[in-house]
Amino acid sequence: MARIPRVASFFLFLTKLSIGQREVTVQKGPLFRAEGYPVSIGCNVTGHKGPSEQHFEWSVFLPTAPTREVHIISTKDAGFSYMVYAPRVQSREIYVERVKGSAVFLHISKLQMKDAGEYECYTPSTDEKYYGNYSAKTTLIVIPDTLSATMSSQTLNKEEGEPLELTCEAAKATAQHTHLSVAWYLMRDGERSQGIEIISLSKDFVLIPGPSYTERFVAGDVRLDKLGASTFRLTVGSLRPSDQGQLFCEATEWIQDPDGTWTFITKKQTDQTTLWIQPAGRDFQVNVTTESTFAAGKPLELLCLVVGSGRDPQLQGTWLFNGVEMASIDAGGVLGLKEDYKERAREGQLQVSKLSPKAFSLKIFAAGPKDEGAYRCAVAEVTRAQVGSWQVLQRKQSPDSHVHLRKPAARSLVMSTGNKRPVVWEGEALTLLCKADGAESLLSVTWWHVPQGRTQPQLVAGMKQDGTVQLSDSYGELESHGNVRLEKTDWGSFQLEVPSTSVTDSGTYECRVSERTRNQAGEQSWTQKIAVTVKSLQSSLQVSLMSRQPQVTLTHTLDLSCIVAADYADLKVPLTVTWHFQPAGSQAFHQLIRITHNGTIEWGHFPSQFQRKSKVSQSSFRSQLLIHDATEEQAGVYQCKAEVYDRNSLHTGGPMRASAISHPLQIAVTFPESKLKVNSSSQVQEIPINSNMDIECNILSQSAGHLQLAVTWYFSSISTNAPWRKILEMDQTNVVKYGDEFHTPWRKQKFHAEKVSQDAFQLHILNVGDSDQGRYRCSVKEWLLATNGAWYQLGEETSGLTELRLRPTGSKIRVSRVSWTENATEHREVTIHCGLESPGGSASLFSVTWYRNGANSGSKMLVHLQQDGLLEYGDEGLRSHLHCYRSSPTDFVLKLHRVEMEDAGTYWCKVAEWQLHGTPSQWVSQASDASQRVALTVLPSEPTFPSRICSSAPLVYFIFVCPFVMLILLLIALLCLYCKARELSTLSLNARKEKTLWVDLKGAGDRYTNRRDEEEEGEGI
Repeated sequence: MARIPRVASFFLFLTKLSIGQREVTVQKGPLFRAEGYPVSIGCNVTGHKGPSEQHFEWSVFLPTAPTREVHIISTKDAGFSYMVYAPRVQSREIYVERVKGSAVFLHISKLQMKDAGEYECYTPSTDEKYYGNYSAKTTLIVIPDTLSATMSSQTLNKEEGEPLELTCEAAKATAQHTHLSVAWYLMRDGERSQGIEIISLSKDFVLIPGPSYTERFVAGDVRLDKLGASTFRLTVGSLRPSDQGQLFCEATEWIQDPDGTWTFITKKQTDQTTLWIQPAGRDFQVNVTTESTFAAGKPLELLCLVVGSGRDPQLQGTWLFNGVEMASIDAGGVLGLKEDYKERAREGQLQVSKLSPKAFSLKIFAAGPKDEGAYRCAVAEVTRAQVGSWQVLQRKQSPDSHVHLRKPAARSLVMSTGNKRPVVWEGEALTLLCKADGAESLLSVTWWHVPQGRTQPQLVAGMKQDGTVQLSDSYGELESHGNVRLEKTDWGSFQLEVPSTSVTDSGTYECRVSERTRNQAGEQSWTQKIAVTVKSLQSSLQVSLMSRQPQVTLTHTLDLSCIVAADYADLKVPLTVTWHFQPAGSQAFHQLIRITHNGTIEWGHFPSQFQRKSKVSQSSFRSQLLIHDATEEQAGVYQCKAEVYDRNSLHTGGPMRASAISHPLQIAVTFPESKLKVNSSSQVQEIPINSNMDIECNILSQSAGHLQLAVTWYFSSISTNAPWRKILEMDQTNVVKYGDEFHTPWRKQKFHAEKVSQDAFQLHILNVGDSDQGRYRCSVKEWLLATNGAWYQLGEETSGLTELRLRPTGSKIRVSRVSWTENATEHREVTIHCGLESPGGSASLFSVTWYRNGANSGSKMLVHLQQDGLLEYGDEGLRSHLHCYRSSPTDFVLKLHRVEMEDAGTYWCKVAEWQLHGTPSQWVSQASDASQRVALTVLPSEPTFPSRICSSAPLVYFIFVCPFVMLILLLIALLCLYCKARELSTLSLNARKEKTLWVDLKGAGDRYTNRRDEEEEGEGI
C-alpha cells in the first residue's frame, strides 16, 4: 500500500472515529552518538488493525538534501535499501531487531559521520481506512570520538602484602554535556572472560567495588581516587596472590538522551600492566577433630581444621588412613579418591568435602569394624604457577586420631546445641539436639525450660511415641517465638528449634526421653540438661560517624560514613539507618534521610536541595552519605542512628531489638584556596595625541573549576597624590557598570572594556587627550557560583601600573613664571599671574588649569579656563571666592577676592595649547607645560580697636558682664528702697490716725468740761 500524502494528515485527523487511532512513535531526539560506535533507535506502533505483526520501513533525510528521502532497510521488502546502504545491510552492519510484533529497533553497528540526519520510521497500513499517523521522525547527530584512556604498559614484580598504585589518564573533549565513568579490571592467567572488576567510579560519581573486592573496599584496602580533571589512581594497600594477572583501566563516556536515559557513546581501554606476586610463607597448624569411638552402622565424621595461615589461603587437603592415602581435594575443589574408596563413594557410604577454605570433612555414613584405625589429615598451601598446575608453598600434617568401634553399651543421652555454642543472640534461632543411644523401642520426649533466676521448669514441647507433637501455650505464640518446631531426625534423635529467641529465653533446657519396656509394664527415662545464654542485641551495638574531611571545600563532595559495630556482625540482621542534620546556628536536629532494612529511602521534610545532590548507599553495618557540590548550607552537625531488627519481628510486625546513635560530627564548609595571579609589572606608554590606546590586564594563573572573573579598571591623573577613580567594572556575569565620574555618554563612548580570552582583558581608550594622561590599573576578582545560586568571592589581585603619556605633536610651549602682586594678607585680595614666554601661533588657543596643594589636604584642582573661555570650577563653592581670566595673550590671572588662612599652600598652573585638526575639525591638545610651585603664606591682618577688645577675654567679660551685674544690683537696691518706703508710709498713716483719734478725744473732753462748767455756772445763777 502506498504511503498517504503528508498534506492529508490534517483531514484524516478531522475524520477520526471514536475507537483507537493508529499511532507511530519513535525514540525522542536529537540523539548524539559517536563515530565508530553503535546506535539503536526504537520504533513502536499502536492502535493498528489487521495482523499483530506489523512491517516497518526506515529512511533517512540527510543534511545535504533535507527534502530527499533515502531508503535504508525494510522488514517487508529485501530490495528496499538504496545502493548507498545495501552493502551495509547485507553485511548486517545495519539491521532491524523485532522486539515484538508492533515494536522494532534499528541497529547501526558502526556509525559513520555521514550517518547523521533525520530518521523516519514508517509502518505500511494494514487498516481498512487511514486513521491516525503512520510515521514518526527523530534526529541523529554523529559527533567525533574524543575519548582517550592511557596507561603505560609495564611488568611489576611484587611480594604478597606490598602496596600497589596504578594511574590511568582518561579525558574527553566532547562539546556536549557528557559524564565519564572509569573502571579497573583484573585478567587472571588462564581466564578468557572480560576480566574481574576491581572497582569503578560510575557516571554518577559513585564508587562501586567489584563483587570479589567488596570486603576489601569496605576495609579500606582497595581505593579509587580522582586526581585532577583526568587522572584516576587505583590503590591496593596489601596485595594478595589472587591479585596476580593483567590489570587495565576502562573509560566510558555517557550522554543523557532527551527521554532521560543515559547511554554510553564511547569506550576505551588502556594497555595492560602485568602484575606478578610472590606469595609469602605463612605458618599454620592442622588438627583433626572427631569422636574417639563410634557405633556400628552409625555415621562417623572427621573434620580437618587449619589454624593460622594467611587470609583467604589456597589449600589442598589429603586424608590418610593408617598411613595410606585414601582421598584428596585440591585448591580448585577437584576430588580424588583411591580405588578402595571410589565404590563406597558411588554407593553414598562415604563423602569427602571442603566445608570452608580452612576446613575439610570426611564422613562415613555407616561405619563398621574396617573403619577402625588411625586417621590423619595432610594440608598443603599452594599457588597457581601456570595453567593447570599448582605450586606447593608448604605442607603440614595433623597428629594421628585413633578411632575405635564402640561396643554395645547401656542407653545414654547426649544433648547439644545446633551451632555447637551455648550462646545465641537475641532474635537468632536456637536449635537443641537430644540424642539417645541404645534404644530398642519407640521413644517419647519432653523439653523443659528453667528461666534464668528461677527454679520452676516450664514445659516447652513434647512428642509422643506415635509422633504427636504438643506445644505449650506460651511457646506456641507466633508473635513471641515464631513457629517453634519439634522434630525427630532419626531413631533416637530429637531436635527442638526456636526460630526467634528473646533475652527471657536464657536459662537451662532439659531433655527427658522415655522408653517403654518390652513387657509394657513401665517406662525408663533419661534426662540431660544444657545451659543456654541469649545475649541482648543492644549490649554490643555501637555507632560511629566518620568523615575523611571534616572541613570540606566549597563545591566539593562531602563524604560521611556511619559505621555500626556489633559482636553479631555475622548474623546479617536487618538494619535501618537514619541521618540527622543540625544546620549551623540552629539548636534542633532534622531528619535528613532514612534508609530502611529493605533498601527503601525516606527523605525528611528538610529543604529539597539535599535530595537533589545527595547519594546514599548502604551495606551490612555501614551506611555512606555523599553530598555533592557542598555549599555553606551543608555546614553544621551531622548524626546517624542505627536500628537493629531480627527477621522474625519484620515478618510479624514486632518492635526493633536495639538502637544506638552516633556522636555528633561538626562539618565546616571552607572556601578553596585561590590561585589567582595577575601580571604586576608596570610600564610607561607614550602615544600621539588623539590616537587610540589599548591597555591589557593579563591573568597569569587562576583556580581550577567553573569560576568567573570580574575586572575593574581604575584611573589616576599624573598630579601628585591624585586619588584612584573607577572607570568601569565588568562583573562576573559580564555586565558592565561605569564609575560615577565616567557615567556620561561621551565618557562611555571614550572608554570601553573587552574580554579578549579566558585570561586576557583590554581597556580601549578612543581619541586620547591631555586629560587622559595618568596611571591605569586593573583589579581582578575570582567568583565561584554555587549550586544554590549564590556567588562566592575567592580571591582578588591588582595589576601593575600602566602610565599613559602623550607624545607632543605641536610646538613646545613654556610657562615662564608665577607671581602675585603683593603680600598675601588675610581678608585682602590676592592676584597670581601665570605667563607664557611666547604668544604661540595665530591658529592656537590656550587653556589654563590652576592647582593648589594645601597643608592638610592633597592636590586639588581649583579652576579650569578652557580654550573657548568657559570656566569650570573644581568646587562650585569657589565660584564666589576666586576668579580666573586671561589679561593678555601671554598672561593668565588667578584672583582670590578675600584671602583666608586656609588658602595658604602651594599654587601652580598648567597651560595647554589647542589647535583644530581633522574633518570635521575638532580642538586637539598639542602640548602642555606646568609652572614651578610657589608657596603662598597668608598673614593675619592688623587688629582694630573692636578687634582688640574682642581679642581680650577679661576685657570682654568686664565690658559685657559687669554692666549686667551692676544692673542686677541696682534693681535689688531699688526693690529694697521701695519696700522701705512702703513701710514708712504705713507707719506715718498709723501715726496720723492715732493723732486724729487723740485730738477727737481731747476735743470731746474739752467740750464735756465746758458744758459741765456752764451747767455749774447756770446752777449758781
